[in-house]
This record gives sequence, C-alpha cells and structure tokens, in this order.
Amino acid sequence: MRLAIQLAYRNLIGAGLRTWLNVIVLSFSFVVIIWLKGIMAGWDHQAKNDMTRWEIGGGQYWHQAYDPFDPMTLEDSHAPIPSALSSEIANDEAEPILMVQGTIYPKGRMQSVIIRGIRPGQTLLDVPTQSLDTLTEVIPAVIGSVMARTSRLEKGDYAVLRWRDVNGTFDAAEVLIADIFASNVPSAEAGQIYIPLEKLRSMTSLQGQATLVTFRDPEPEREAIPGWTLKTKAELTKQIDELIKTKTTAQSIFYFILLLLAMLAIFDTQVLSIFRRQKEIGTYIALGYTRQQVVGLFTVEGTMHAALAAVMATAYGLPFLLWQAKVGWTMPMDTSQFGMAIAQTLFPVYTVGLVVTTVLIITLTTAIVSYWPSRKIAKMNPTEALRGKLQ
Repeated sequence: MRLAIQLAYRNLIGAGLRTWLNVIVLSFSFVVIIWLKGIMAGWDHQAKNDMTRWEIGGGQYWHQAYDPFDPMTLEDSHAPIPSALSSEIANDEAEPILMVQGTIYPKGRMQSVIIRGIRPGQTLLDVPTQSLDTLTEVIPAVIGSVMARTSRLEKGDYAVLRWRDVNGTFDAAEVLIADIFASNVPSAEAGQIYIPLEKLRSMTSLQGQATLVTFRDPEPEREAIPGWTLKTKAELTKQIDELIKTKTTAQSIFYFILLLLAMLAIFDTQVLSIFRRQKEIGTYIALGYTRQQVVGLFTVEGTMHAALAAVMATAYGLPFLLWQAKVGWTMPMDTSQFGMAIAQTLFPVYTVGLVVTTVLIITLTTAIVSYWPSRKIAKMNPTEALRGKLQ
C-alpha cells in the first residue's frame, strides 16, 4: 500500500495542470458544503436560542383552549394558575402570562393587537419588562421593533388601547410606550403589546389567572396538570426543525450537482489516464503486479485527488470559514418579514462531525468514481498492453 501511495502521488504530480484543476474543483466542493451546512447549523442554534430567550423559555404550559393561530380562542383561554406551579413562579423559575385580544389606536390609526400581561420584575425572558415599572398616570407598555414599525410608534409616544373584560364590556385607556426592544423572534414582537400583569388582570377582572406559564428549567418529565397542555421546548421549536430539514433537502440538490461536476472531471481523467498509460500498465503486470494490484494503484491515484483537495481546502478554506464564523453572513433582505426566528446576520457553526462527515463522503465518492473505470484494467492482456493496444 505504501508503494502504491508513492507511485500514485508521483503520477498525480507528473500529470501537472490536469491534476490541479481537478483538485481545485474538489476543494471548492469541500469548502462550499461545509460552509452551507455550517450556516444551517448556525441558523438552527441561533433560532432556538433566541426563541428560548425571548418567548418560550424551557417550555410552557398552555391553557387547554389556547390556540396561537386563532386569536378568537383568547376569550376563553385563561384560568387560575395551577398550584403545582406556584413555587416555581415565586422563585422566578416560571412566568405567568395573561393574553387578551385588543385594539390600539396609534396616531389616529387602528391596529389589532394581543395584549400580554407580564410581571415587570421577571428575569426569565429577555423582554425589557423593567420598563413597565415606569411611574406614569397612564398604562406603561413595551413593544417590539416590528410592532413599532407597523404602528409607527416611538418610545415616549401615547396611544389609546381598547380591550374587553371577562363580562364582554369594552373599555379603553391611554398607554405610554415606555420602551421598544428588538429581537429575532417576530412572534414575540408582531402585533404584541406588553403591560404589567396585575394591571391587565384588573382591567379584565381576571385576578390570579393566566393564559400560559413559561418555565425556565426543561425537566425531562413534568407532571400533567388538568386543564393545561404541556408544550416542551422540542414541540415549540418543531417548525424550525422542519424548515431546516426542508432547506437541507433543497441544498442537497446543489451538493449533488457540485459533486457531480467534480466526479465527472475525475472520471474523465481516469479514463484518459488508462487509455494513455497502457504500456505502463503492461509493465506493472510484467513486473509481477497482479491485475487487482494495478486496479488498486489507479484507484488510490484517483482517490488521492480528494486528499490533495482536502489539503488545499484547508489552506484557503480554513481562514474563510473562521472569518465567516466571526463576522457571519448577512442576509440580503429583511428577515423580520419571514415570520419566524431568523437573525439578519447568521453565524455558521462548524462541528467536528460536520467536517469529518463531509470529508468521508467526498473521499468515498471519489474512490468509487476512481475504481469504476479502473476495472477495465483487469480485462487487459499484458502482451497487448505492452504494445499499447487494449484488448
């Protein structure tokens, strides 16, 4: 095997430009595949991290009537907080949130909103609820940047907020935009307005009640609570997993085309090499090489393209990938319009498994493509090969 590797390396270097063109194309495949897969892994990590910080924590208990895709269910989606969660709430390990449908009138316009009641002193979510402690004669409120843009509200602005209490009676009051936050989670911003929990309970006559409870610690198994539905972190981030899976499938087509071009070049090189080196093949056999050893030599020679490509990819790809991991890839469009957690700038995440898997797949594919045309050597007549004629 050592002799085969030495001969293969000498033959590749002797081929000159043809070898290096193949190596450059193959190295490009290495870098592009690792970079794109790193982007997908980075998006998955970033999206789940942002959703955890801004909206879902370690998981949630939903009132059994609550449906986030149907605002009309909010009218019945509330109940007293389960006693099983009282200790966690007292220790700031869980956060009750009351949600009510409402309408805001910013600067003479009308916009439907979801009013979220949340404790001003909570630390579980990154929403700046400390601003809800603002001393003011009106109701202090916090909104996201998406909501601020669609409603054209700014920090310090006043607007009229209308809601309906538990008895169905409409009421309205003025709110002060105490703060505006920016996150990468549109569902935590778009059409949402945050006000103090006890204030919302007083406004709606829903003392001690909540629509959902977000908890910090994602315990492996949590007890079932009658009237409430447990939503684990995995369930709440399922849409991200499905989207990543869809994107990865679509990318696989691009990977296949990229690899196909590289493998086609190596296949053609092997065919041409066998055609032009018939006398060399005959000489190997005359010197005592078995046909399978010669086939192995040419297979190793073709596979070595992948080894040289890996070295070249490391030379120029490693600095590029490290630079991308540091500065990220900025999306060329406004990601807040996507309706899901995606940052404007994605930072790739590269793992040892990703790099090793990519190298193994490309190397194995190269070996197969190299072996395929090399099988013809086993059918060659040594005498005819020495004369430079294929049988």
